[in-house]
Amino acid sequence: MPERINGSEWRTPLRTPVRHPDFDLAATLECGQAFRWQRGPGGWFTGVVGKRALRVRQVGDTLEGDVDSHYFALDIALRDVVATFPVDDEPLRVAVQKHWGLRVLRQESWETLASFIASSTKQIVQIRQIVAELSRRFGEPLRDGYHAFPLVADIARLSHKELWDCKLGFRAKNLLAAARMIDGGKVDLRPLPAMEYERAVEELLKLPGVGEKIANCVLLFSCGFEQAFPVDVWIERALRRLYFPRRKVTARQLRDFARGHFGPYAGWAQQYLFFNERTSGRGKRSSVCA
Repeated sequence: MPERINGSEWRTPLRTPVRHPDFDLAATLECGQAFRWQRGPGGWFTGVVGKRALRVRQVGDTLEGDVDSHYFALDIALRDVVATFPVDDEPLRVAVQKHWGLRVLRQESWETLASFIASSTKQIVQIRQIVAELSRRFGEPLRDGYHAFPLVADIARLSHKELWDCKLGFRAKNLLAAARMIDGGKVDLRPLPAMEYERAVEELLKLPGVGEKIANCVLLFSCGFEQAFPVDVWIERALRRLYFPRRKVTARQLRDFARGHFGPYAGWAQQYLFFNERTSGRGKRSSVCA
């Protein structure tokens, strides 16, 4: 008998289980870097990656179900990543030990950009609802009631009211304008991974609703810039408390410190620091993990 997930039968056959001792599925999917995943009965996570509806769970150090090794970055040796972190950084060491196995996902750039434009001042549960509603209304239908995230051209053809009705609020204007700029060729997301970091940031900053934080989210989560270090209000507070107690530093100085201090995988360090903040209680009302 097919198992029922969220009211519908899940017919996808399970793939061969994958054993991976250095991976934490729950931490990776629930830290706020992606918004298409839901935890269900039996520890199963269901979600959408591109045009695929997936179901996966972790039992001990074994992954079962639809295990996309590329998406989950399982080919990256986590111990090699952590070895690049500063050895005398006690707050980061504690965060890594507590959440060992958290990884930076490899996502699609347009969905990542649109999701983070929609994330401004929103909590994670609200962002998931917005992304789900955009997909339900305007995305390509998939099996079992799931929908792909709408293409940039699909969003570009919508009206402001249609986006407003997805509870985007003031973000509707920015998302619509960004989609139309990309669809019209004024900004091209495809060359971003091959650009120098500063040039890629500059290109993304052309888009309405995109500041340095969102630009770095896109570069980290979808373009392979492992050094990108998104700084929102919660990370800024954490950096001030953990690294600059009783010292006055500007936001720019904090960003420069992060890029220099945490090394070539600064973005991974950011994920560990933020998730530790959030799960410790200091950041539970935060908008996103970045």
